[in-house]
This record gives sequence, structure tokens and C-alpha cells, in this order.
Amino acid sequence: MFEVLALMLLSHQPLQPVVQGEASYYTVASSSQTTASGEILDDNGFTCAMPDGEFGTYYLVVAENGQSVICRLNDRGPYVGNRVIDLSKAAMRAISPNAGTVNVSVYGLGQSIPPQLIRRPES
Repeated sequence: MFEVLALMLLSHQPLQPVVQGEASYYTVASSSQTTASGEILDDNGFTCAMPDGEFGTYYLVVAENGQSVICRLNDRGPYVGNRVIDLSKAAMRAISPNAGTVNVSVYGLGQSIPPQLIRRPES
């Protein structure tokens, strides 16, 4: 939730969700190892897949439990049911450690964000 407050203070304007709905995660084992942007899928990176949007755009994903993560768009999807976003394994674990899906609100942040707001994968 820190990310939401920090971004609102930095931008001086309220964030509006791009999309709301169900998020799932995808892994190297369950999908192609190469993303639609041409990058290699990294289970430990904070990336996401959405049907639309410019590759390299950052999104704030806030789960219904209040946990949040910032992800960079590098793939297309999800291709299952009514899901609105696929998260990398690390991103999903950051907002919901034991769930396969979670309800989220997704906010567009643009092509650059303050570096201190980007959560790095744990070693």
C-alpha cells in the first residue's frame, strides 16, 4: 500500500484503475519461455502480461487484501476465462503468497517510475 500513497503524493493527482478483476500468474513451466516483447520470461522478475498496453509500461497492481506490487508489461495475455492480468510468479507471491488467483485493481504508471518504488526480487 506504500506504493499507492507515495505515487499519489508524488503526482498530486488521484490514480484511476486501468482495469479491475481477477489476476493469475504464469511461469516458465506453464507458458512460452519467450514473452511477446521478445524477452525471456523470468519467474523471479516483477513483470506482467495484459491484452493491451505498450511494452515497458509499469503498472501498480493492488490486491483486494491491500498488498501491492509494481510490474513492467512485457507479455500478452491472460488467455484464460475473464482474467485481466497475468503476473510473474514473484509478483503474485508478493501480493498473495498462497493464492493462484486474486482480485486486483491495476493502475497505469507510465514508462518510468521513481526507482525507490520498484521492489527487487529477493535473492
